[in-house]
Order: sequence, then C-alpha cells, then structure tokens
Amino acid sequence: MTDILIFTHIDYCPPAHLGTVLEQAGHAFSVLRADLGELDGIDLDRPKAVAIMGGPMSVNDPLPWIQSEVAALQHLIRRDIPLLGHCLGGQLLAKALGADITRLPYTESGWQPMTRLDQDQPSPWLQHLPEQFPIFQWHGDSFTIPEGAQPLLSSPWCSNQAFAWGDKVLALQGHPEMDEALVRQWLDDWHHLLDPSQPSQQSRAQMLEDLPAKISTLNRVAEGFYRRWLSLAGL
Repeated sequence: MTDILIFTHIDYCPPAHLGTVLEQAGHAFSVLRADLGELDGIDLDRPKAVAIMGGPMSVNDPLPWIQSEVAALQHLIRRDIPLLGHCLGGQLLAKALGADITRLPYTESGWQPMTRLDQDQPSPWLQHLPEQFPIFQWHGDSFTIPEGAQPLLSSPWCSNQAFAWGDKVLALQGHPEMDEALVRQWLDDWHHLLDPSQPSQQSRAQMLEDLPAKISTLNRVAEGFYRRWLSLAGL
C-alpha cells in the first residue's frame, strides 16, 4: 500500500485527471474499490492523503460497504490527514461529519457555473480561482453543510457545491477530475438518462461543444485543489 489512497466505487468513476496529476508528479498511489470490500484489512493509520471519487449510488442506500467507508473516513478525519471528496466522495465526507444527504427534485448535469461563497473569509482551497467558473456536474443528491464547516461554492441548481472542514478536508459536489475521455464515455453510455428539456441539465451536444477547451479549464481548476491536498500531506 502507498501513502496516497484513492477510494473508488464503480469502474466508470476512476481517478481520471487526478491519476494523471499524481503520475506526472511521480507520486505512487493505490486505487481501492470500496464497494467490493477492498477497504477491509487496510491499515488506515498508514496513508498520508486520501481522495474519494464518485459513483451512481446514494449515501443513503442500505449498502453495508457504505457504512464501512463512512467509518473509515471518520478514522481518517480523526487522524487529521488531507481528504478530498468528489461528488459521492463529498457526500460520504459530509455523512462522516454528521451532515445529511438529501435527494434533489431534479438532476444537475453538465458544465454548471460555480460561485464562490468565501468572500468574507477567503479559503486557501479557492485561491487559484475567480469569483465564477464552471465544474462538470452529474448528480441527483446533495449534502448539507456539516457543523463547523465553511461553505465554499454554490450553483444555480445546488446551493451546497463545496465545503471545507478544518484545514485538511475538502468536499466537492461536482467532478473536477473529469478528462475528455471520461466525459465522452459517460455521454456515450448514459446519455439516455439525460433530459435536456429540464433547465438543470445540459444536452449531450452542449456538454461536448468546445470540449477540449472546457477540459483544459477544468484541469486547471482541479490541479489547484490537488496541489493543496498534496502540500498539506507534505508530498
């Protein structure tokens, strides 16, 4: 096992650009499938940084591995190591911190505009970002903000898009990890789940328009998060 762990929950929600950033920086990392029981027997006192990726399931689903993962995250929170959650991963962190996860009355999908909420107390997690910028979204659940956490981002369709808890936990509702191949894969495999007549969802054509430029911008957003996450771990 390496000092960097990445928890995943299904094959089509991989680390994607996060893995690319780590490889380019020469950092070894281990990818575990929490839904397949691969957290069992892991020494949770070893890792220096943990990222938690997305998945189609809800934190509220009655799946035994979800409770096991929440318990693992609570142990890591007590250890005060850097934790970074993406979509389901952000919801799992919220759950581990005692917050509720609720169903939205719609799906939020596509390139949605984020607005910073940290004007009164600027967050170091957002220091590389303008007041507004897009992040790719695809979710139907949303977290509430845990007690003691700082709300960081909102969108027109989801008021709680990100929070920081303490100085080492960042939970994101969106998918900054996306790369071009993963966006195309999702839209090839799951476009039938979209309803572009709903204002909270973009059409497949809208999501793919100028995709290389959109991904380049998103990569810079993600890399700011990842640099801070690694620096907090001393990596």
